[in-house]
Amino acid sequence: MPTVKAVERARALVERSGILVVYPIDGRPDVPSLWSALYPRVKMEWSWDEDADPRVAEVWHLRERLQRTHDVAYAKWFRQRATFFSLPVFTALLGRITRRLGDVQRGLPAAAVEILELLRERSPLSTKEVRAGVDLRGKANEAMFTHAMKALWTRLLIVGTGEVPDGAFPSLSFGATELLFEDAWNERRGVPADAEGALDAAFARTPAFAQFFARSLSKEVQERGERS
Repeated sequence: MPTVKAVERARALVERSGILVVYPIDGRPDVPSLWSALYPRVKMEWSWDEDADPRVAEVWHLRERLQRTHDVAYAKWFRQRATFFSLPVFTALLGRITRRLGDVQRGLPAAAVEILELLRERSPLSTKEVRAGVDLRGKANEAMFTHAMKALWTRLLIVGTGEVPDGAFPSLSFGATELLFEDAWNERRGVPADAEGALDAAFARTPAFAQFFARSLSKEVQERGERS
């Protein structure tokens, strides 16, 4: 298990960068990660066998522990990768999504609406519990569930909050942002100036994040218009 000191160091790195994916993305040295912040001169080899670098698993467990603190926010956001946000940046992102889309829930896929309603009643829940709760179990419903979750992650309507035993492997536990990060949710319509500045700085440091944000919202608006 990660030590308290390791978790505090990871939190400080996220707060300094504003936005960090967890692991490096092949071919994208311009996208900062928690791994590269912790081990700046070490190339990560994605492997889980007995010869694997133990730091790969250590960062995985650190990711889980850091989610639980709620000192930073976690979502499968950038290209659907595990992404951490400082709380000011997260608040500002929620604010910009709200300003761009108006009603951030309007136009969601029907399955996404069902999932969000379930999570408003009970948060957090595991992936298995959510699938059962909205009757989207099995391979036949995989595409529908994945599409719904992508919409919820992209709009930051849900956040991760650790893992739970859920069969052979642990499962991500997640919940409604409005319940688990109530302050950030309530401030999205009146984002403090320092939070806006923190987001601008994070986007300036990593244009790839700004570009992804702009493209994802443009696609959301287009798809919403096609459904209306």
